[in-house]
Amino acid sequence: MEKKQKRSSFTGSLGFVLAAAGSAVGLGNIWRFPYLAAKDGGGVFLLCYLLLAVTFGFTLLTTEIAIGRKTRQSPLTAYKQLHPKWGWIGVVACIIPVLILPYYSVIGGWVVKYLAVFLTGQGSAAAADGYFTGFITGFTSPILWFLVYLAATTVVVYNGVEKGIEKISKILMPVLLFLILGIAVFSLTLRHTDGGVTRTGLQGLLVYVVPNFSGMTFSGFMTVLMDAMGQLFYSISVAMGIMITYGSYVKDETNLVKSVNQIEIFDTVIAFLAGMMIVPAVYTFMGTEGMDTGPSLMFQALPKVFDAMGDVGGIVGTVFFVTVAFAALTSSISIMEAIVSCAMDQFGFTRKKATVATALLALVMGLVVCLGYNGLYFELLLPNGTVAQVLDVLDYVSNYLLMPVVAIATCLLVGWVVKPKTVVDEVMQGGVHFGRKWLYVGMVKVVTPVMLVLLLLQSLGIFQA
Repeated sequence: MEKKQKRSSFTGSLGFVLAAAGSAVGLGNIWRFPYLAAKDGGGVFLLCYLLLAVTFGFTLLTTEIAIGRKTRQSPLTAYKQLHPKWGWIGVVACIIPVLILPYYSVIGGWVVKYLAVFLTGQGSAAAADGYFTGFITGFTSPILWFLVYLAATTVVVYNGVEKGIEKISKILMPVLLFLILGIAVFSLTLRHTDGGVTRTGLQGLLVYVVPNFSGMTFSGFMTVLMDAMGQLFYSISVAMGIMITYGSYVKDETNLVKSVNQIEIFDTVIAFLAGMMIVPAVYTFMGTEGMDTGPSLMFQALPKVFDAMGDVGGIVGTVFFVTVAFAALTSSISIMEAIVSCAMDQFGFTRKKATVATALLALVMGLVVCLGYNGLYFELLLPNGTVAQVLDVLDYVSNYLLMPVVAIATCLLVGWVVKPKTVVDEVMQGGVHFGRKWLYVGMVKVVTPVMLVLLLLQSLGIFQA
């Protein structure tokens, strides 16, 4: 075992908030949030999401950040420090980012590829039917772009907390906010006539933000609520070790209540602006039927929208993929950091050694993911009804099975074993006022674990809202 390293820290609350928000703001905010909002009655989904953010999301974020700062450990060792018999949660929490980093980096490579396409003025080619499928089923190109993206992530993490993660977050997050706001405003100015029907960006905005209760039953509302809860849970970087890791770098004098509020606000605002950026544009050129989720939205539907804009579409497409690349990078950095921190705490590795080892593991697994669309192609029906390839299997196991298990176990540990006072005392350190303390106690003991169980049962195909 190597000599244990002195723990790094963020220089202040701003660096922590931007890094944590950067982790939370990822591909899910851009390719799933707008789709769900459009599908689930616009403002109805937004209201549910906002309500859950200040209750459900607040509880999970507060718990993990407080655990991290209290133990000064990564998840692999933090849970064991809280209670020796519950250390297994940390093991599972460490496995999750190991599974996510390879396929997230592959998708990040797709983003960089499309950015390069638009930068070189080839956006119209990307709008052609079959372009995306032809790209990901190729042998060389997906691997090349995956390597470029993984290398960028590795360089940042290799440089440490202050000089790497915090420094890049302070640059990328303000730029990301500026770019996404710029595209969102531009989307509202769009107008397109198709078959004698004229649609505008402002009409698309109304589809996005105005609550549509027409024909909504209780079952329909429960579907919206579950969609909002799932989107929030999978987008705030909890239950995968990241927030515990980042929390362990937070100084004692940092106000955790204020920081959690700022992270919530930043993530929610970016998610809302992502919808405002995408829904009006897609509605204007393709109608409501043009909305889709996942890769098909970002790599198939949106290039067609940019192409339909004419000459300006090339510029808008370039700015869009720069924005997405920044959002993806800040997330993959946090995912890799969670693994690196675990290796440093458990095995006493230096940061450089842990980062190189993590990158090599991600490289091997990422190559398998790339080959999953050609040489290693298969189709597997998952319990939630999805037909999956290698990437989808890794996503399902990590996101839809292991993450809810970690979050449920964390709530049971804090709510009933070590008691909420453990987290509350950490949050109130230095006389900080914890205005939502009683809400937190009730949520972590009962409401949040029950909601997470429903989410897990839905992933297993047992419960359908």
